[in-house]
Amino acid sequence: MSPAQATARLRVPLVALLAALVAASAVLLCAGSAQAAGYRYWSFWEGNGKNWEYATQGPSLLRPDDGTVQGFRFAVSEDSGDADQPRRAPDFGAICADTPAKDGKKRVALVIDPGTTTDAPDGEKPPAPRTVCAQVAPDASSAEALAAVAKPLRYDDSAMLCAISGYPRTGCGEQVSGDSGSAEPSDPAKTTDSPEKSDESDGGGGGPSVGLLAGIGAVLLLGIAAVVQARRRR
Repeated sequence: MSPAQATARLRVPLVALLAALVAASAVLLCAGSAQAAGYRYWSFWEGNGKNWEYATQGPSLLRPDDGTVQGFRFAVSEDSGDADQPRRAPDFGAICADTPAKDGKKRVALVIDPGTTTDAPDGEKPPAPRTVCAQVAPDASSAEALAAVAKPLRYDDSAMLCAISGYPRTGCGEQVSGDSGSAEPSDPAKTTDSPEKSDESDGGGGGPSVGLLAGIGAVLLLGIAAVVQARRRR
């Protein structure tokens, strides 16, 4: 085989290798730059005796039993899997200790957590989390229990719960980060329908992470090493 033929045969796999490296880098960069959409809204939770579980029904549909604990948390999150839990324990005995049982009424313990300053709309400061025992009619919904102890409530045209006790003053489920084409949050606080983060943690940025950039660099270094080794074998 002549030197020219050997060079031509070597050039083909090298070009293919470099093309693959460029394609892989582009995919990794695109993956790192994409950011899930975040929405600012009140999420709705049910206590199971020890922990919080994201509610599968909206507060106007759910009719809790006597002795139930329910929670509302205001935060920025992507969906139910990303939502922040209320920062008070779902302890019915503690919350309703000073509210004796009454004939013809049921007691529903509520945890209302307006969230942190990180999640607050511009110019607003969240009130402190609070617990309250609502004593309502036996057939009352969760929304009616909330209205009995936390007015004023505010809803939007689609019946999404926008404000509890007047907080926040404006806005309702608005997108605050991520891709504009993403879907709205899966929010059981709409009346038609994970380990907890630190209290004041900031969200991640939209650019590629350090780990992602390191991975791209490693791929490129491997490609360069392969090219050098191939040249040495000529």
